[in-house]
Amino acid sequence: MGKLYFRYAAMNAGKSTALLQVAHNYEERGMQVLLFTAAHDDRVGVGQIGSRLGLVRQAATFGPDTEFARAPLLELAGSDALACVLIDEAQFLTPVQVHQLHRMAHVEKLPVICWGLRSDFRGDAFAGAATLLTLADDVEEMKTICACARKATMNMRIDAQGRRVKEGEQVVIGGNERYRSVCPACFYSDDDTGLLAPGLFA
Repeated sequence: MGKLYFRYAAMNAGKSTALLQVAHNYEERGMQVLLFTAAHDDRVGVGQIGSRLGLVRQAATFGPDTEFARAPLLELAGSDALACVLIDEAQFLTPVQVHQLHRMAHVEKLPVICWGLRSDFRGDAFAGAATLLTLADDVEEMKTICACARKATMNMRIDAQGRRVKEGEQVVIGGNERYRSVCPACFYSDDDTGLLAPGLFA
């Protein structure tokens, strides 16, 4: 029986590493998987999933017009024996695509595991993540820590001076130089003073 799984976390929690490990586990047992990542995420390279540990793997890409249904996925995989679909950067899925994946998991009995962020740099939900949190049959939070040692659940965008950015486009691709995973206390620490928590970016 297929299910839709959502593994979410703040940035730098090891989501891509976990995806690559799951792919390895399936393939080590002789089962085929199909990997996807967002087409506009070019931090490692277009169509590549990379982890902070240095692992990189080629993947198919999805955009707003990508249709998730068994037939086109089997054609893309070049096999009728697809065991699982693994999706990185799942926050960029559209609500329609999440519904497609949920339907495919249950009607076609093809498991789908998604990894992604829950919220953006303003603390607002990504549309894809909100729909995944609503429809996924299995939801799990992956843990990471803030520089202050508390659990990080928020994503902070910073400027060249290390100050929190509060306004702007929801999606600006960048790595550790543009974003920090922080706890809620540090996320809000500059609201009154204009300064980030001491030592947060040391």
